[in-house]
Amino acid sequence: MSEQPAHPATSAPKPVQALIVVDMQSAFVTGDGAVPEAARVLDRTRDLIARARAAGALVIQLQNDGEAGAVDEPGTPGWRIHLPVDADRGERVLRKTVDDGFEETGLARLLTDAGVRDLAVCGVQSEMCVLATARTALELDFRVVLPHDAHATYDIPAAEGISEAVPAAMASRVAEWALGDEVEIVARARDVAFTKP
Repeated sequence: MSEQPAHPATSAPKPVQALIVVDMQSAFVTGDGAVPEAARVLDRTRDLIARARAAGALVIQLQNDGEAGAVDEPGTPGWRIHLPVDADRGERVLRKTVDDGFEETGLARLLTDAGVRDLAVCGVQSEMCVLATARTALELDFRVVLPHDAHATYDIPAAEGISEAVPAAMASRVAEWALGDEVEIVARARDVAFTKP
């Protein structure tokens, strides 16, 4: 890995065989508690899912099980997956309890068994679950495409003596940068192409 990853924004990356949708749960994308760019991320994710389905690519949604009292506590309205899952097409929901969508979920096996080597990741939160899931995918030698406009997070509040508030868009960009030079970042979700595994 280079010291300063370039992150070239590829306008036409090689097609991917799977889409991993991270924590697009009602608590994070609807209402007063939604990430600031929820409308954009929902729009881009709907488009990604539709095009992945049309191409016969694998679609997997991750669902975080928050602790008791959390907005994503299992069984609460905020915990529910916001975008429909088409089980008839073999789409799956994998529940998780940590940021990394691969940890104790069977995600790696599911992708490998389906013949997937190339995948796209989208969802929330950029610097937490999206970052952790994309990083592990890279460590497992999957090719990872991250559409810049299809992931988001919250503003980071100011911390006295440490920093001013950090806008959500900046936190998302830093999360991309933190993935190093192996991830393929594309500016627009519409430029992600899909194919069957």
